[in-house]
Amino acid sequence: MAKVDQAATPVATSDTGGGLRRDVGLIGLMWASVGSIIGSGWLFGAEKAVVAAGPAAIISWMIGAVAIVLLALVHAELGGMFPVAGGTARYPHYAFGGLAGMSFGWFSWLQAATVAPIEVEAMIGYAKHWHFADGLQNANGTLTTSGIVVAVLLMAVFVAVNFLGVRVLAHTNSAATWWKIAVPLAAIFVIAIGNFHPGNFTSEGFAPKGAAGVLGAISSSGIIFALLGFEQAIQLAGESRNPKRDLPRATLGSVAIGAVIYLLLQIVFIAALPHASFAKGWANLDYAGISGPWAGLATLCGLGWLAWVLYADAIISPGGTGLIYTTATSRISYGLAKNGYAPKVFAKTDKRGVPWFGLAMSFVTGVLCFLPFPSWQELVGFITSASVLMYAGAPLAYGVFSDRLPNHERPYKLPFGNFISPLSFVVANLIIFWSGWDTLWRLGFAILIGYVLLGSYAWYAIRKDLPNAPRLDFKAAQWLLPYLAGIGVMSYLSTFGGNGVLPLWWDILVVAVFSLGIYYWAKATASAPEQIERDIEEVVVTDAPAH
Repeated sequence: MAKVDQAATPVATSDTGGGLRRDVGLIGLMWASVGSIIGSGWLFGAEKAVVAAGPAAIISWMIGAVAIVLLALVHAELGGMFPVAGGTARYPHYAFGGLAGMSFGWFSWLQAATVAPIEVEAMIGYAKHWHFADGLQNANGTLTTSGIVVAVLLMAVFVAVNFLGVRVLAHTNSAATWWKIAVPLAAIFVIAIGNFHPGNFTSEGFAPKGAAGVLGAISSSGIIFALLGFEQAIQLAGESRNPKRDLPRATLGSVAIGAVIYLLLQIVFIAALPHASFAKGWANLDYAGISGPWAGLATLCGLGWLAWVLYADAIISPGGTGLIYTTATSRISYGLAKNGYAPKVFAKTDKRGVPWFGLAMSFVTGVLCFLPFPSWQELVGFITSASVLMYAGAPLAYGVFSDRLPNHERPYKLPFGNFISPLSFVVANLIIFWSGWDTLWRLGFAILIGYVLLGSYAWYAIRKDLPNAPRLDFKAAQWLLPYLAGIGVMSYLSTFGGNGVLPLWWDILVVAVFSLGIYYWAKATASAPEQIERDIEEVVVTDAPAH
């Protein structure tokens, strides 16, 4: 394997897009990620998980946390190596060229663009407990006509705040995040005092649905969705004051904070429930106010004042997350344009350093999401798969860089990286697999739409010999189609919404073996070191820092 000399490897692999401003420090980066992790997931996650898995949902959260930690560790090293705006959309581009880069770039954009609508759904779901919000949701959780109007207005607010610039955005998000951390912690400790019943964990069975319930809850009940968001610091890398130092800290720190809070929330939620609420089994959990699980529980515990705080937080927490994901969507489309997968207009910034066209398109896309996926639960299942598919590109890129760029500067060096990287790829594919066939066929349809949109532009740019025309390297991405098709086939054959041909545990083995085969296939056929250097150089030339 050819080695790259350190002197030949570009050090200044950061960008500002000729207009992005480096105004974000460590706390701003970390709070961008923490603010994304603690959103609507904490309001609904514990209730959805316990219905799916019983008290064994605690194990589901532990597995989910380990999975996210593995992925975050890989992203931490990559973020330090390549502190560029929209980073998750660009690592596969460096490693595998245009075709793979375009694909994972689309997965990244799809994931980011659909989170803000999910948060809006959560805000409206809790707000219906206020009289002024009556009539916004139907009984099945879908939006009414007036609900759609309110949802569109909320999306417009997210976009408007983003247009004020990244400095205002960072301060707004940081203030909201302090609140978002304080309220769940208050709920944990206040409700636990005098309402902790250890017998709840075993009285109706610890794992009523067995291993299938535990594993299925990881994706279907919103556990992974709740823990997502650590990559927001990486998406803002082009606006970080000291990205090589701060990105790894922000990435890993946010995951640690989020995982601890969510695990404590699940434990206290189970322990505080009155037995009558789950006497008919955890799958039939029911109590007054369950549509707002934590606020309803606080009311049952005689903590009416806390319920009011939680109803208020149900506006702030999802709102803050929707705000920062709107930011991420525009930065990812910025990165796609820089890599030549989208028109240059997505990379244009206004006088405040805001990618204005990307923001406008994030609004349009978010509004469209209310139409085919109107309920929170359907959106969660969809976005979880899109998110983890996006994350799967990082371990693949990591494996390539460990071989092709051994001497590249690494502010954070992942211990046992050659073991953790393929393991994290296996874990990512298992989470996708556990989402179930009903979700994955929809995701497959969305992927096809992306290929039509981005592929059409790439073909046009290449044909017209435009300056930003992408390099579509089919040889380096020869594993991509078998990978996507294989995940789909295994899902169809699974017991997770499929036809049941692959029984539980055997299916995990099949997914693991398949994933390792794809990992080493991709690693063997990746771009040559010299080509990776040239692609990195393009970032240095075209994304020169603004002062």
